[in-house]
Amino acid sequence: MNTKCSVFIATSVDGFIARTEGELDWLTGGETSEVDEDYGYQNFIDTVDALIMGRNTFDKVLTFEEWPYSKKVNVLTNRSLKIPEKLSDVVVIMSGSPQEIVDQLSNEGFHHFYIDGGKTIQNFLKAGLIQEIILTRIPVIIGSGIPLFGPVGNDIKLEHVSTRSFKNGFVQSKYNVIPVAIQGH
Repeated sequence: MNTKCSVFIATSVDGFIARTEGELDWLTGGETSEVDEDYGYQNFIDTVDALIMGRNTFDKVLTFEEWPYSKKVNVLTNRSLKIPEKLSDVVVIMSGSPQEIVDQLSNEGFHHFYIDGGKTIQNFLKAGLIQEIILTRIPVIIGSGIPLFGPVGNDIKLEHVSTRSFKNGFVQSKYNVIPVAIQGH
């Protein structure tokens, strides 16, 4: 089974993916955003078969003016969730361990997964399932909020692949996650 789990996410310079209440108003970089720049998102999403996101992230995406995904979205939750009718063909509710989720979706023919949402990313990292992290740092310090990373148990070593900077100060780095077996843990 040849699967890949990738993260494509932005953080404030101080490592937060959202404000404490989930607000993303700081993400655009204010007046300095590059209108026609997608920061490599389209190239990335073109390689993805399906998204796996946490419930809180899904709830936030539902507040966007338009549904931003053309791929299957798997929402991880143990709570009751009503999927809007217009999304019933593309959104599926799932629960289970990260490995169970990946195994089930792999058996359905999906191979490259976009992992999104703070807790979901943290759980997939702890399970050793993330192979690639594309992290864009927005030039703002928000002071508090929802962190991208939390306690991991053991160090997770990364191999730097590339870094790009944009005119507006955004800095994007791509990393490969070194498998634990190779790290010697």
